[in-house]
Amino acid sequence: MIKVVGIGPGAREHMTYAAVEAIKSCDVVVGYKTYIDLIKEFIDEQEVIVNGMRGEVERCKEAVAQSLKGKTVCVISSGDAGVYGMAGLIYELVPEGHAVEVIPGVTASTAGAAILGAPLMHDFCHISLSDLMTPLETIYNRVKAAAASDFVICLYNPKSHGRPEYINEALSMIMSYQGTNLWVGLAKDVGREGERTIISKIDEVDYDLIDMTTVVIVGNSNTRNIGGKMITPRGYTL
Repeated sequence: MIKVVGIGPGAREHMTYAAVEAIKSCDVVVGYKTYIDLIKEFIDEQEVIVNGMRGEVERCKEAVAQSLKGKTVCVISSGDAGVYGMAGLIYELVPEGHAVEVIPGVTASTAGAAILGAPLMHDFCHISLSDLMTPLETIYNRVKAAAASDFVICLYNPKSHGRPEYINEALSMIMSYQGTNLWVGLAKDVGREGERTIISKIDEVDYDLIDMTTVVIVGNSNTRNIGGKMITPRGYTL
């Protein structure tokens, strides 16, 4: 049995009971070192298998190998295991019919939205700006399509040392379709030490505040700033 576990932002209060119980009751815990450190309070006598960034395939292959030995294995993802997480890769690797359970977690967009206000009350989409596995042209085409459709847009992996300008380009593309009268929320280190939010108009975003621990939520044409909170009306008649 393999359990692919989403641990949310990493703080205990943002984890589900199912996630905690899965970790406590498994034989083997497999994950990226940073995520294992976040759940170390739940690890007792379980075997722990860790590696570094970009070792996802190796981790998942080892998890499958351990599971085929008859062990119950937890594969750890931050956020939700099915949103840019390990769930899909595990399903691609396991033999047909092998038992897999996906345990959902709080993903960055919903965790960030909760501290920004209520920006996801209407249709929204997720776009990752990481081009490690997706061509940059494809990413930008998706940004343009989302802007043209007036979606609220949640931008994951917005900035790294290797691609510092992608977020600037993405927001410029959105402005080319919708102008500058859009609200943007930055949710930084959600659920962790240093949690912070910044709300500004799209042409006033401070790009220096954005890093890989930031989720960027771009409102649609109806999103408003109400009392310092970012709100997208659902459409109720008030």
